[in-house]
Amino acid sequence: MNYLSKTLYALLASLAFLLTGLTVQADDFNAAASHAIAVEASTGKILYEKDATSTAGIASITKILTVYLVYKQIDEGKLKWDDQVAISDYAYNLTANSDASNVPMEARSYSVKQLVDAAMIASANSAAIALAEKIGGSETKFVDMMTAQLKSWGITDARLVNASGLNNSYLGSNIYPGSSASDENTMSALDVAIIARHLITDYPDVLKITSQTSMDFDGSTTLQTYNEMLSGMSYTREGVDGLKTGTTELAGASFVATTTENGMRIITVILHADDADNNTMARFSATNDLMNYVYSTWQLQTLLKKGASYNKSQAKITDGKQASVAAVAQNDFKVVTRKNATDAPKLTLKTKTLEAPAKKGSSAGSLTFEDSDLVGTGYLENARPQVKLVTKTSVKRSIFLKVWWNHFVNWVNTSLTATWLAFSE
Repeated sequence: MNYLSKTLYALLASLAFLLTGLTVQADDFNAAASHAIAVEASTGKILYEKDATSTAGIASITKILTVYLVYKQIDEGKLKWDDQVAISDYAYNLTANSDASNVPMEARSYSVKQLVDAAMIASANSAAIALAEKIGGSETKFVDMMTAQLKSWGITDARLVNASGLNNSYLGSNIYPGSSASDENTMSALDVAIIARHLITDYPDVLKITSQTSMDFDGSTTLQTYNEMLSGMSYTREGVDGLKTGTTELAGASFVATTTENGMRIITVILHADDADNNTMARFSATNDLMNYVYSTWQLQTLLKKGASYNKSQAKITDGKQASVAAVAQNDFKVVTRKNATDAPKLTLKTKTLEAPAKKGSSAGSLTFEDSDLVGTGYLENARPQVKLVTKTSVKRSIFLKVWWNHFVNWVNTSLTATWLAFSE
């Protein structure tokens, strides 16, 4: 081996070592925060977690739940975007506190849309309070609505005392009954991920708001985002279009984000980012590193296209002009797998027996992804990946005599079986 060859070999060996080292580091990834989680949005699969089930302060991340209830009220026809909301003295007086994120509210009346924009872009606390009072009649009753919504999603470890995420010390005599003057909202990173997934899945239009870096509020005030990962900001990452920052002494610098890369949307939660006292970008740096880890480790894979069958899957048909019909995927079946996985995905097929006539698109069974590569609790709200199978074509009922004969044969077989079992006993 000549000198050039030896040199080339040494360089290649060194590169291989470095790449191996990078892989180990990825497997041993440690998010720079006290609590963290990452999930794939469409399936709810957990892709990373760090102390994700312990409760912690969430500060203004609270507002994603507040705004979820606004969207829900609108969806149910109980509220409209252009409805005017009066700004109470409680909400208005808070705007004078320079320590609390807010926008001027001198008009004392704004539309629901304006207040949602202010709450999600500028993290305006008075906007969140005004929306709570509009919907619940009082912030206290709205907090009860928030808690009830969480329980409907299976979240029981959260403690909510207001709609804004502020520490109660800012709210004077307006604190939630039974709470102390220093209480604030707490929940786990897992809880935050569940709320965020519901918000962007149930009401994806919210991303049109959270993706904006600035917006006109009332003709004289411009809302400015706190999300430094949006396009054009100091920590820009392509694909990021939300979601909400939060900061208090208890919560530290926190951030729930969402981004789409390579066709896969993920949600990340960073609670109490490390070294935030010395680095104002700590929560965004921690989020960026977490996103890098996720996208280098996981991929969204299509196992079955809409309208395709799995291993020639068939549903049995009784009394039909044919004995079976193709059972095909109602939608694309996508799951998350590791990029370095060598084993083929394990699937469980279940098909039904249908009675003719059967229409095209009738429920014909299911195909379930048996995921053994689980992180933490595996999936948010135990939402294991499954696709519904439906009939590819319609099946007409057979002629009367054939149907009668089939039923007669079945009756005879059933009677003989029952007689034999009785005789055997």
